[in-house]
Amino acid sequence: MKSKKNTGKGQSFLKGAMVLGSSIVIVKLMGMVYKILLSSMYGGVGTGLFNSAYALYNPLFMLSTAGFPIAISRMVSESITRKRYRDVKQIHHLSVPIFVFAGLACFLAMVVGSFIYVKLINADNAIFALLCLSPTIFFGCLMSIYRGYFEGMRNMVPTAVSEIIEAACKLFLGFTASFITMRISMNDYYNSGYVFGIKCDTEAAAQSAAVPVAIGAAITGISLGSLLGFLYLFIRYKRGGDGISRADLKSSPPPQSNNTIIRTMVRTAIPIGLGSIVMSLADMVDSTLVQRRIYSIMENTPDALVNVYGSLIPDEVLNNGTTHIYLYGCYGIALTLMMLVTAMTQVFGTTALPSVTAAWTSGNKQKMKESMETVLRVTVLVTIPSGIGISVLAEPLLSLIYNGSSLANEVEIGAKVLAVMGISVIFIATSTPLCSMLQAVGRMDVPLKLYTVGMIIKIVVNYILVGIPEINIQGANVGSIVCYGFVTVVAMFVLCRETKIIPNFVSILIKPLIAGISCGFAAYFSEILFDLVFYQRVATVLAIITAMVVYFFVLLLIRAIKREDILQMPKGTFIVKILEKRKLIR
Repeated sequence: MKSKKNTGKGQSFLKGAMVLGSSIVIVKLMGMVYKILLSSMYGGVGTGLFNSAYALYNPLFMLSTAGFPIAISRMVSESITRKRYRDVKQIHHLSVPIFVFAGLACFLAMVVGSFIYVKLINADNAIFALLCLSPTIFFGCLMSIYRGYFEGMRNMVPTAVSEIIEAACKLFLGFTASFITMRISMNDYYNSGYVFGIKCDTEAAAQSAAVPVAIGAAITGISLGSLLGFLYLFIRYKRGGDGISRADLKSSPPPQSNNTIIRTMVRTAIPIGLGSIVMSLADMVDSTLVQRRIYSIMENTPDALVNVYGSLIPDEVLNNGTTHIYLYGCYGIALTLMMLVTAMTQVFGTTALPSVTAAWTSGNKQKMKESMETVLRVTVLVTIPSGIGISVLAEPLLSLIYNGSSLANEVEIGAKVLAVMGISVIFIATSTPLCSMLQAVGRMDVPLKLYTVGMIIKIVVNYILVGIPEINIQGANVGSIVCYGFVTVVAMFVLCRETKIIPNFVSILIKPLIAGISCGFAAYFSEILFDLVFYQRVATVLAIITAMVVYFFVLLLIRAIKREDILQMPKGTFIVKILEKRKLIR
């Protein structure tokens, strides 16, 4: 309570989105460098051990948080809007034991489960990675206490800084620890012929013995990052306060009972958490199903599938019977770009929740309409050009990222997948903020229902289409389009029905679509033109820049960006003055 400034108003939606969006870009870049370094040092075995640790970690972490950060964010935002500041303090106080208990329980579950899991996957040497990652669950839960709290106040800076601290520790501390561990291990081998007490006859055997421990050391950086991220948030809260003054607390009505707050928290968190769990389980089933269907094709009609790709599938893959894994790996290559776009719109969902909750709680219909339109417009302004651009520049983009002749075949197959995946990106990325707004207006049950039905649809479509040799992995893309198209359309319908507000679809959809199509044409033709003059990678970068310039010019030309949107951005007033002088906005 040291700060006297009331943060009840918090950051605007766009400012919050830009803060978190900037941190996401930094975090993603650090994560990409981290994975490239590890892959180059330890190859497929090391990467497999790393991924095995996350395969067990992800569902346990999802279970440990189970929607509570979002529930806290919504409840804090609602309480601040109603000036019930004592409720805000009580929500934070009660959330602490919940997250501590959940974090400890899932941490212990991962420690015990690790010894069982390595037996199930026949990889005893993965135990180092699993055990080193397990503390991240506990510290991640502790961070959720403060992230949800600050986000509810529409202050995204603490979350953004803690994410960057995590990523920086993962990259610098993790890689350094891994590098040192590997050097010490190999020096021991050269001096004594032993690595961690294991007699090694060759250098290759010594490296094989050292890699599991080196990967564990790399993952230690992740756990240290989560610890330091929590310490930052804890100190930030204790020293900087939350902006609620003594005067605010004195004028606030008495807090609700502990039982009432806990019941509301649980009632809010459970459907949100179940929705995440449903999506996680459905994705796991979906990935298994896709590979099994391709495996079935190779058993029954292999020639039909081979004819689709010809020499792009290596002979050793065909001979080893791993075509299904190979093709799914090509699908995974394409997923990398899609996840960058969806990560950005998850930011919009996070920042939209407290913003729309405040507007909904105030009962101001005009403010609610403006909040909805801002969230939808900004989301679509990102998703449409991103999806179209990814589709149009699929092969050049993948060649730019996965440069190297050893991946030439995978890139060519992945490019065909990405060209269709770009369309699904639009629906996948748009559905997240829509579902966040439904949660903001009190319909936490709707996203759970929509995702459950959508995932069932996706599994059915995938089962049918992936089993057709001429379609194979492209069927997974079609399943995503149908699934998330359904979720997006129905979520929009329910949101309009619940709020009794019909947004201006010309502003939030038609104009961005016109600009997005213009962006796609610019990207396609400029890539062809620049490719005649420059190396492909240079041509791709120039095509992206050209497409972005054309896109923003068309947006301004057709008045797709509103003056109010720019004013919410950092330096918005300055930008508005410049654009007004050139008569590009009203």
